Amino acid sequence: MSNAAQIETTRIIALDTETTGLEVSNGHRIIELGCVEMIGRKLTGRSLHLYFNPERDIDAGAQAVHGISLDDLQGKPLFGAKAEEIVAFLRDAEIVIHNAAFDVGFLNGEFARVKLPPVHTFATITDSLMLARAQFQGKKNSLDALCERLGVDNSGRTFHGALLDAQLLAEVYLALTRGQGSLSIDAEEEGGGLVLADHSKIALSVIRATEDECAAHDKYLESLAKKSKPIWPRAEATSA
Repeated sequence: MSNAAQIETTRIIALDTETTGLEVSNGHRIIELGCVEMIGRKLTGRSLHLYFNPERDIDAGAQAVHGISLDDLQGKPLFGAKAEEIVAFLRDAEIVIHNAAFDVGFLNGEFARVKLPPVHTFATITDSLMLARAQFQGKKNSLDALCERLGVDNSGRTFHGALLDAQLLAEVYLALTRGQGSLSIDAEEEGGGLVLADHSKIALSVIRATEDECAAHDKYLESLAKKSKPIWPRAEATSA
């Protein structure tokens, strides 16, 4: 399968969770799960959004972040009741998570409680935080910071909510992995800046050297080799 065909069929899930606290090792639980689906780098409109009764208190610090109280979760299902549905939604996808170690740790903890396998056994994980740190070294790479840097509108984000954050993450991930931006810098009235262009639909032409061009190139390399030892290895020709 060609790279273009793989892009067109790749199923990507942007995922976020909200929890009762920071440490899964201290018995904290997932209380909200939000997932949005992309295929061929396009949002499909398909999502999964669930709330859970954690059967334990929510830390005050965590509640201040996501705004969800224990009263809000009364009557919601236990995670175990929805675990098979979650696995089915995530299976065989590339799951994009911001600070993946946190969410994956909680997901695996919940799956282990109901004797289901860990996430990496049925899906692949991409950590968008690691992608951002590689691109923007030494800068803040929180989801909010990336939204501002990449032009993703997060004005509706008063509290952290799993579905909203997953939707924002999907847009941030597409911007992070878009590749080449526009080569022009627009001097917009309000600040200006690099305008990113989506090249995902462009089929790039591959122009291969002719036999005469290859022969001329070899002759040039031979002339260089007589003057000094090349620092590059001689590459064998490959078939198209």
